[in-house]
Amino acid sequence: MGKASSKEHKKPEEPTGKNGVSEESAEMNGIPAATGVLRWIEVVGNKLPHPFWMFVWICVIIVITSAVTSYFEVSAIQPGTGAEINAKNIATGDGLRWFLQSLVTNFAHFAPLGLVLVMLMGVSIAEQSGLLTILMRNIAFATPKRIIFPVIFIIGACGNIGSDAGVVVVPPIAALIFMQLGYHPIAGLIAGYAGATAGFTANFFIAGTDVLLAGISTEITEKMIPPMEVSATANWYFMIISTLMVGFGGAFIVRRFTIPRCEGFAGMNKVAKITEGKKELSPEQKKGLRHAGISVLIYTILIAALVVPGNGPLRDPETGTVVPSPFLRGLVPILFLMFAIPGYFYGKAVGTIKKKDDILKHMEHGMRGLAGYIVLMLVVAQFINLFSWSHLDSILAINGATFLQATGLTGPLLFILFIILIAFLNIFLGSGSAKWAIFAPIFIPMLAELGYSPGFVQLMYRIGDSITNSISPLYVYFPLLIGWIHQYDKRLKIGTILSLLVPYATILFILWTVLLFIWYGFNIPIGVGEFIYLLK
Repeated sequence: MGKASSKEHKKPEEPTGKNGVSEESAEMNGIPAATGVLRWIEVVGNKLPHPFWMFVWICVIIVITSAVTSYFEVSAIQPGTGAEINAKNIATGDGLRWFLQSLVTNFAHFAPLGLVLVMLMGVSIAEQSGLLTILMRNIAFATPKRIIFPVIFIIGACGNIGSDAGVVVVPPIAALIFMQLGYHPIAGLIAGYAGATAGFTANFFIAGTDVLLAGISTEITEKMIPPMEVSATANWYFMIISTLMVGFGGAFIVRRFTIPRCEGFAGMNKVAKITEGKKELSPEQKKGLRHAGISVLIYTILIAALVVPGNGPLRDPETGTVVPSPFLRGLVPILFLMFAIPGYFYGKAVGTIKKKDDILKHMEHGMRGLAGYIVLMLVVAQFINLFSWSHLDSILAINGATFLQATGLTGPLLFILFIILIAFLNIFLGSGSAKWAIFAPIFIPMLAELGYSPGFVQLMYRIGDSITNSISPLYVYFPLLIGWIHQYDKRLKIGTILSLLVPYATILFILWTVLLFIWYGFNIPIGVGEFIYLLK
């Protein structure tokens, strides 16, 4: 997707408007302002510095905080093991040596960076060859408008079967679909990103998240009396319905809030060019789609042959399972080829790939817009590792759990506060498994005493751990979203982008809470052999 030019609209200072917010702030550089609470989020958020400097200052704050907490010997007791976790001072000789020796490694081994680069190289081949545009146009015309928005959100939620790959792939594809429908591509980017992040824990299928969290839960329940096991399917029934909820809830939000708000942004000229294009496919395009489809079919059969048999090489070599397995852990390169191979055959048929070096040009094109993201990841990687090395992340999470436990609340009010606490901590602590390793030893036994099953506690955790992914500026893929949006309108800042995402987090939180209490009220099984209450 190319870059859109946009004029800078400079306005003279204007008097203060309603609620003490200036008219210039409300209508920044010609950008339509949000209203109500979203307006305040936009104005305050837009005053934040560039994400690079924001993370630099956060790193400085972590260093200072680590020194203060270490001086006062702040610590926490690790649930389950009873080990004492002490704050470590980064501003010491040991801290300085660790930082200098680890800075390059922190960046080079930062998993989200490699995932983004690899995935977008494959997507770029499919996009620059013209395959994605034609496919998205056909999908847009063939799918009834009343269901296409829910489908986009459902695909975004189910994208977590490939770990974070869905966050990288779904938003730009959603932008293409929105453009084919005549809507602003930024609305598509916001919708795809919200579906893939706020709905991260929902899925029609058993994904890596189910296995990872169930493994941590089982470590706790095996020590309980009587011992129990939390399977990967413990939350499956609830998550299937949650996926539908994310789909239709997200569709409501995108129609009610996102599309109307994005109409005033730059970049609509690209929509006009696409919608004015010919609807009929040329013979070359039909041939290209046929070749691409055949290549995908052959590739899918090959992957199935490596996964389906009980002794398939992409199954777990010890247990023979698919979840977890090398197949799921290697899903990023598998998806890379899933985009690159049909993109190549389509390009050969229509002439966008005439020689093998054209593939390299298409891959390079996808990397051009990532320079800012790569630079930003240098400091983001340091932030995450500084936070972890100082132990401030664990101490913050443990103290938050201890506070909630000390309230002595039970029942629905405890459930809501538990979800809110997880959602709040998730803004700062991105790793879902790391947080669950802290919370599971506290809340699984605590709520088991009240008769609630470990699977139910895990389910509530997953809701809180998902809904604020989309609105966290510290989420590792948020800078990627900013880069995509700036391809259409460079004027949009963090506050404006957050004001577009907050409705998703807010409304999905409400819907998820209502769904949870419906399940709770009717005592519906939450997964295979898993109930809300412990069986007596």
